[in-house]
Amino acid sequence: MRKFRIHLNGKTYEVAVEEIGEAGAGVLSEGRPSREAVPLTAVPGVSKGDEIIRAPLPGKVLGIHVETGQKVMEGDLILSMEAMKMQSEIFCGSAGMVKKILVQEGDAVNAGDVMVIIG
Repeated sequence: MRKFRIHLNGKTYEVAVEEIGEAGAGVLSEGRPSREAVPLTAVPGVSKGDEIIRAPLPGKVLGIHVETGQKVMEGDLILSMEAMKMQSEIFCGSAGMVKKILVQEGDAVNAGDVMVIIG
């Protein structure tokens, strides 16, 4: 189960989403689902056990709230983006260190694009 904080019409909602489907399908690293099954070697700089932060929807990166090398905790704000005229915030799913940031403010992203790697 993964928890997300959603901001909608000036109100904040916390939701928990349960992942369903075939065991192991679409998993990049232990416990970290992806949009589709992608081998670890397909994403530069990814090691087994890394958390892959992907764009949940097509949109635009509004702000990056971490730096490479920064230590992060579960629930820390990683970046904010605008998708379908709504601002969304992307949070860290586990503690670690920011290994790589693959986007910049203003970048347009597609659903499933890798944005940040946490190791």
